[in-house]
Amino acid sequence: MEAPLQKLHDPLLEEHDITLWIKREDLLHPHISGNKWRKLKYNLQAAREQKKETLLTFGGAYSNHIAATAAAGKEYGFKTIGIIRGEEHLPLNPTLSFATSCGMELHYISREKYKLKHEEAFLKELAAQFNNPYIIPEGGTNNLAVKGCAEIVQDINMNYDYVCCASGTGGTVAGIIAGLAGEKQIIGFPALKGGEFLQQEIEELVQHYSGQKYNNWQLITDYHFGGYARIKPELLEFIKAFQEQHNIPLEPIYTGKMIYGLYDLIPKGYFKKGTTIVAVHTGGLQGNAGFKERLGLQL
Repeated sequence: MEAPLQKLHDPLLEEHDITLWIKREDLLHPHISGNKWRKLKYNLQAAREQKKETLLTFGGAYSNHIAATAAAGKEYGFKTIGIIRGEEHLPLNPTLSFATSCGMELHYISREKYKLKHEEAFLKELAAQFNNPYIIPEGGTNNLAVKGCAEIVQDINMNYDYVCCASGTGGTVAGIIAGLAGEKQIIGFPALKGGEFLQQEIEELVQHYSGQKYNNWQLITDYHFGGYARIKPELLEFIKAFQEQHNIPLEPIYTGKMIYGLYDLIPKGYFKKGTTIVAVHTGGLQGNAGFKERLGLQL
């Protein structure tokens, strides 16, 4: 299980004297790929140490985390329960169909009740209902997830200036910040519209994990393309062209937005000449099957 560094050869990069490497976290595991593997790693260990038989977690109908948790449960011998936001729709979409094929038991709750997912009383209710499972937060982000994501940068054995990463709940970026411990520069690209709120979330995650506050990171919130569920033609065209040129698959929720952002910032002179960037490919490619089914998109 390795996440190799892949150097991009591109006239645009050469023109602006920028070196761009993609850290292929998506290759870590066929079904528990990218940051999901990193986030689950120590949570699975903790569940085993606590002698838990069941993992319970939360997500939407197309959640990468739901799919990854289901796959992890199957591979490592845990029962899995997914608390799914919204109503059941049959036939199941590719994400939930995959989750059930891995043995995950799905329970649907209203969007209003789903908002209680961090409330202690609701978590106690779920623990009682499902025989005291090991509960993992939505998106997998907790202190153990930050610990796992801190390891993303440990095997980058070369000189570089920036690490860039897409961001949903902030756990992966927080882990990278903690792992670098004040070294290099880190840029997070929020996938959500109004992603400025992640600034505080990430600060708190880093502080809770490391006890430190670092100032060598920032969020660039201009490349959300309308938010999670919005798909814009220019992003899809970019993803298709990038895949054809570099043979690296992307998806339009996270990694596609980050790489698009970099390719927009570089010719604007955001990075000085001679800069070396490592962009973390966080996986999430299972979601492309859902886009193909819902919208007829070819990714």
